[in-house]
Amino acid sequence: MESRQPGDDRSPGVDRRRMLGLALGAGLAPALAAAPAQAEPAQPTRPADAGARAEDTTPAAALGRRVAAVAASQLGVPYAWGGGDRLGASLGFCDEENGYLDGVCLGESTVGFDCSGLSLYCWYRASHGTVELGHYTVAQFHRSAPVERPDLAPGDLLFFSRPDAPLHHVGIYAGEGAMIHAERTGTLVARVEHVLDVPRWAGEFAGARRPAPPA
Repeated sequence: MESRQPGDDRSPGVDRRRMLGLALGAGLAPALAAAPAQAEPAQPTRPADAGARAEDTTPAAALGRRVAAVAASQLGVPYAWGGGDRLGASLGFCDEENGYLDGVCLGESTVGFDCSGLSLYCWYRASHGTVELGHYTVAQFHRSAPVERPDLAPGDLLFFSRPDAPLHHVGIYAGEGAMIHAERTGTLVARVEHVLDVPRWAGEFAGARRPAPPA
C-alpha cells in the first residue's frame, strides 16, 4: 500500500522482475493441496464466515481456500513496490514516489510482492492459470464480482480506499476475519486478525470482490 499503484504488465522494471522471478518461482511456489473442509462448529462463528460454511463443498469455495493457502505460504516475504507476477515474488523498482524507505530506494534491490502482485499471484497459482488478474488494484476490483460482508469466504479480495488515494490497497481474506496482505516498503507479507474490526482498516474498507475463472 503506497501512494500510487504500478501499471499493468507493461510497467517499468517488468523484464527484470520476470527474469528474477523465473529463477525464484520454483523455490517460492507453495504446496497447493486444498485444505479439507472443517466440520460445522457447535457454536456460531463470526457472521463474515457464514457464507463460507454454507458453500464449503462447492468448486468456487475450494478454489478460494487454495487462494488463501497460497497467500499463507507467502507470509514473511518482503514487500517490493511493483513486485510479484504469475511466477511469484520478483524484483521490484522505484518510481517518483514509491519503493523508498527513509529516502533509500529498496524496490530495486528487493524481491517480493506489492499488494496487487500478491493477489494476482495467489489467484493465478491457485486456479492453475485460469484466473489472471492485472497488476493493478483498480483493475482487480473491476474484474471481480462484489461480495457482501456477511458472505465473505477465504480467497475473496478486500479493497481499501481513502479520499486522497482511491482503491489504494488490496488484501486476501483468509477466513475467520483475517486478511493476508503486502502493505508497504519495509514490511513483510503479514496476516491481520479481525481486520474489519481494526479502526484503521474498517475506516478505509471499500468492499470485497471475488474473482472467478472464465465461464
